[in-house]
Amino acid sequence: MPERLLLTGNHAAAYGAMLSRAEVISAYPITPQTMIVELLSELTASGKLDATFITVESEHSAMAACVGASAAGARTYTATSGQGLALMHEMLHWAVGARLPVVLTNVSRAMAPGWSIWADQTDILSQRDVGWMMLFAESVQEAQDFIIWSYRVAEQVHLPAMVGMDAFILSHTAEPLIVHDQSAVDAYLPKFEPIYALDPEDPRAYGGLVNRDHYFELRYKIFEAMDRAGELLVAAGEEFGEVLGRRYAPLEGYLLDDAEYVIVSAGALTSNVRQAVRDARARGIKVGLLRLVAFRPFPVAAMRRILAGRRKVAVLDRNMGPGHSGIFAAEVRSALFGSSSAPEVFDYVVGLGGRDVRVETILEVLDDLITRDDPEMALFVGVKGLPIGPIRKEAEVLR
Repeated sequence: MPERLLLTGNHAAAYGAMLSRAEVISAYPITPQTMIVELLSELTASGKLDATFITVESEHSAMAACVGASAAGARTYTATSGQGLALMHEMLHWAVGARLPVVLTNVSRAMAPGWSIWADQTDILSQRDVGWMMLFAESVQEAQDFIIWSYRVAEQVHLPAMVGMDAFILSHTAEPLIVHDQSAVDAYLPKFEPIYALDPEDPRAYGGLVNRDHYFELRYKIFEAMDRAGELLVAAGEEFGEVLGRRYAPLEGYLLDDAEYVIVSAGALTSNVRQAVRDARARGIKVGLLRLVAFRPFPVAAMRRILAGRRKVAVLDRNMGPGHSGIFAAEVRSALFGSSSAPEVFDYVVGLGGRDVRVETILEVLDDLITRDDPEMALFVGVKGLPIGPIRKEAEVLR
């Protein structure tokens, strides 16, 4: 029978790896991710989790170990955060190119310098074009469940996947968690059966030099696999509901039926957006929420369909792409390009470096959205001493 516990997001992620029957866990501790691998080391040492736990000297080595273990046919898992994910960057490419379904939890934090351990999604979004599937958890329950969901699809398309959750806001917050019955998870997620696996009795070379006659086709197959992953995420999310009692989808809507204004968000701040939407509805404002659950593959067709005919869209970006805009907004605008019924998209950069994004903050964004005519490229919310708006000259910004 399922068990109900009160756990943090970090411990929920560890339970997700355990329920998925990860066979090799490679880890290097980094705040605020450390509790994930600490608990997994305890579960492995106690025998509750039948896995090999590998301690390494860096995050680069952690992903290298995952690549090797997955190539040998083992279901592999790791977790990291911020600078650690950046250090893994080279090996993230190796996991994709080798078509290995590694799953990783990234506890998203701001990138240094200045040194920060607080919530910010720039670290994970910096990896958007590597070729990993990417999901964003809103709750402790999803921090666990999305690992299971990711393995199900990753092992079908032979691509790795990462689950993002916000530093401290989710990683260190305790919420009720339904720990699924192991037999039910086993029914949903069968044993990993690789197409090819390293075998000392049958030595082969993998990942060697590729000439110009073959490389393009290899990359095309990765693109095709990511494209297939979109439909498989939908199907696997529905089956998750049938087998484990919670249905998931790449996009989640809230009070959208008659919404003229839509707020798009991802991650833990979405909970505050829900409350802000309810508060605004009480004031007679027809606003709804569209939550971005899957960032890669990006749900282009569903996004176009849901946002068609709306008056205005506000995208909340807890990240920044200097020289352009917030990253989520750029993706939403790209998805809507060419649609005759697409609304204007207003990008609001919020909460960088862990700054609070309160319900009141989101209501301020909504008020600005309703009255603003020019969407600009990006609008910054919460810069000390400045109203909501585009970038100012340096002399105008309070130091």
